[in-house]
Amino acid sequence: MENIDAISKERAIKLFGSREIDSFEVGTTRGLQQIHTHLFGGLYGFAGEIRDKDLSKGGFRFASHLYLVESLAKVEKMPEHTFEEIVVKYVEMNIAHPFMEGNGRSMRIWLDLILKKNLKKCVDWAKVDKQDYLNAMQRSPINSLEIRELLRGSLTDKIDDREVYMKGIEQSYYYEEEDLHKGN
Repeated sequence: MENIDAISKERAIKLFGSREIDSFEVGTTRGLQQIHTHLFGGLYGFAGEIRDKDLSKGGFRFASHLYLVESLAKVEKMPEHTFEEIVVKYVEMNIAHPFMEGNGRSMRIWLDLILKKNLKKCVDWAKVDKQDYLNAMQRSPINSLEIRELLRGSLTDKIDDREVYMKGIEQSYYYEEEDLHKGN
């Protein structure tokens, strides 16, 4: 797993300012698949493929694979004109959780591309505490206010700032690390 993370993280870093990132569809399932394939192609046999099994994490069951294609089509059609609409779309895509692994890392890039395109903003992920983010995302299917306000407080207009992007990738991968001190 560590090798997969290191390789995919390097790929994510190389995306900044690349022609590849400019070719990704923004706000679509296909765009998310393009990001996932870029990060995990050759590392996971299912890179970029919509899952065909059910998935759960921490007692939460993501959208059933039986209805996933329909769910993704509905998420894709959701509006993304305002910050509030974009966060709701992000939360719904997280509930869908289309891939067997690598959803969070792919979706955070996906979210930033939507914000950049529609609002000329992105999240400065270095300002978003790991535990606050994970807790807010866990509660977001019931109420998205917490994740919305957490992200709102970290928005920046530095959409072309390499340092903001690099720190964001570092933070995104940090969110996925197991907490070795949990319960101690």
